[in-house]
Amino acid sequence: MGSAIPTTDAQVLTRTLSLPDRLAIWGGLGALSALAWLYLWRMPATMGDTSMNGMAGMAGMAAMPGMSMASPWSASALWLMFLMWSVMMVAMMLPSAAPMVGTYALVAEGRGSSPRLRVWLFAGGYVAVWIAFSAVVTVLQTAMDQAAMLTGAMRVAPLAGGVILALAGAYQLSPLKRRCLRFCQSPLGFLMTHWRDGGVGAILMGFDHGAFCVGCCWMLMALLFVAGVMNLLWVAVLTGFVLIERATPWGETLATVSGFALIAGGLALAALS
Repeated sequence: MGSAIPTTDAQVLTRTLSLPDRLAIWGGLGALSALAWLYLWRMPATMGDTSMNGMAGMAGMAAMPGMSMASPWSASALWLMFLMWSVMMVAMMLPSAAPMVGTYALVAEGRGSSPRLRVWLFAGGYVAVWIAFSAVVTVLQTAMDQAAMLTGAMRVAPLAGGVILALAGAYQLSPLKRRCLRFCQSPLGFLMTHWRDGGVGAILMGFDHGAFCVGCCWMLMALLFVAGVMNLLWVAVLTGFVLIERATPWGETLATVSGFALIAGGLALAALS
């Protein structure tokens, strides 16, 4: 737990960043998010899978003579999958971190330091947590594939999909989800309880915020295995959902409604399988 910032620092939120700072921060983060989405969009063509459902070309690799998805994956295939997940997490999660990044920049400037470098260190710590999450999911997806639980579109069977939907719904209603969501929804509240000075402090705060964000959204990411990891439309829908849940006052209500809806959908899918 970091040292709390003085409550008087809340006054800086009535200010605005200078134009050069706004351009450097928002222009850079916006460009990074746009490049991540462009990479996802281009991955099917780049990696030899012309299907609109393919992001990593793994389904195309499975169809090649001599390539069996039941055999151990090569290092290059694992790297491509890890890269796919890492870029996808940047594309999905960086936009929803914008309110926290903006508040951090204002507080950093109000405390007499240039916010540009600190913001990038903070964002770097945040992204690093999601990259670590991507490594875990890569291992999980490999294990699921080896157990023949995934189709060529990287989607689970309907019964397993129903279980994932129900579990995701139950997590949406859990106290841990609510605790993490409150920190994600209240940038100033997070900063006042987790503030650390200096560049290293910015990175550690990014780690902290990333950890709360993973705690808030990890089961939502599991939904990708229901609609298909390589389904860009579903990725975009989840991105919008996470952004609304974290950046609007209706986040907890949305979590509750979606929780019951996911449980109902999971039970229905399992019953029909």
